[in-house]
Amino acid sequence: MKRRALSVSHLVLGVVFLASGVLAEPVKMLIPMDLTQSDHLKAYGIVYRLLKRGQKAEWLLNYRGGSFLLPTEAQALKECRLNGVVFQPVSSSELVRMRSTIEQNNMESVMLERPTKLAVYAPPTAEPWDDAVRLALEYAGISYDVVWDEEVLGGKLSQYDWLHLHHEDFTGQYGKFYASYRNAGWYQTEVALNQKMAAKLGFSKVSKLKLAVVEMIRKYVEDGGMLFAMCSATDTPDIAWAGRNTDICDVVFDGDPIDPNYRSKLDYSGCLAFENFNLVTNPMIYEHSDIDTYRESVARGPDVYFSLFDFSAKFDPVPCMLVQDHVGLVKEYLGQNCGFRRGRLKKSDLIMGEVKNTEEVKYIHGNFGKGTWTFLGGHDPEDYAHRIGDPPTDLSLHKNSPGYRLILNNVLFPAAEKKKLKT
Repeated sequence: MKRRALSVSHLVLGVVFLASGVLAEPVKMLIPMDLTQSDHLKAYGIVYRLLKRGQKAEWLLNYRGGSFLLPTEAQALKECRLNGVVFQPVSSSELVRMRSTIEQNNMESVMLERPTKLAVYAPPTAEPWDDAVRLALEYAGISYDVVWDEEVLGGKLSQYDWLHLHHEDFTGQYGKFYASYRNAGWYQTEVALNQKMAAKLGFSKVSKLKLAVVEMIRKYVEDGGMLFAMCSATDTPDIAWAGRNTDICDVVFDGDPIDPNYRSKLDYSGCLAFENFNLVTNPMIYEHSDIDTYRESVARGPDVYFSLFDFSAKFDPVPCMLVQDHVGLVKEYLGQNCGFRRGRLKKSDLIMGEVKNTEEVKYIHGNFGKGTWTFLGGHDPEDYAHRIGDPPTDLSLHKNSPGYRLILNNVLFPAAEKKKLKT
């Protein structure tokens, strides 16, 4: 009888076992995501690319910080070594013990079945380094497409499982940067670019164009898409939607004054995450509404943490996936929208992270139609007060960032087996 030939991956991992004195052929490889991991962020990219090669992986929720269990594939092993990602070969007996531990505790194994098709909504002038999500994707080596207004209104979102919104102001007020930056070249370029696009697509105002984009994004989620946003892209879609029957933009933004009766015409029905909020319409004030907790966050200063909630891995796998981390506390960081005022959340919102004993909620999730949305407050998890013109964050200096892990959890979330996503 012919001896079964060992694959390259088995041979390489077998050498690891022999070197450690364990005479057993590995059946799996584990990428631990607890404090033993040297580069948490690169680990997500290794898993993503394995899925792109047609393999499957397991996400072990709450097991050693949300570790990944992979087949003994030579390419994955090679990438771990090249990227400095800690991995461990797993023998059949170790696998049995691991599964017993998972079964007896608040842990669960979720199969990751396919690579997520990713899109980032961003204008062509947006630099990748000015968006924490694009920084994370590029550092981890996860591919994505960039779309903007023309692609969205052309129906291209249906091609993607997951959509991230760059730090866009969907109200048509250009980020409320008028007071400080109206004479800056970059601001004037942004205004001209948006006005040109609105005219090209047949809209009289940028605010009307952005409202149409919001409608398409809502339809995308309603039809089953997964939406992720940070900073001003979390609250401004709902603000634009609530103001769909009136004019909430001052003359400096759209050429005509605000509707004096706009308050009575705000309609919160159908908003994704927020309700009963009050608008800040003064163009000289750098704020959109009282959803945001920016002022209180600044007053508390940088030595503040927000805490992640614990969820049942077996009964609430979706939020459990989204909060997987090697720590339970994440350092606070600011943004145009820093966090969400508790009293402005819809009752159906699921809170996943908060600054305890304050009004600030940092991380929320919800369902809309067949799809989901997830919002994370703030701009950059490793830059407390990111300012315009600041240098890009170098993620090679933040390989174990718990805040960036929250972003990458969202990237892998759509890859999970569908029955887990519906739980």
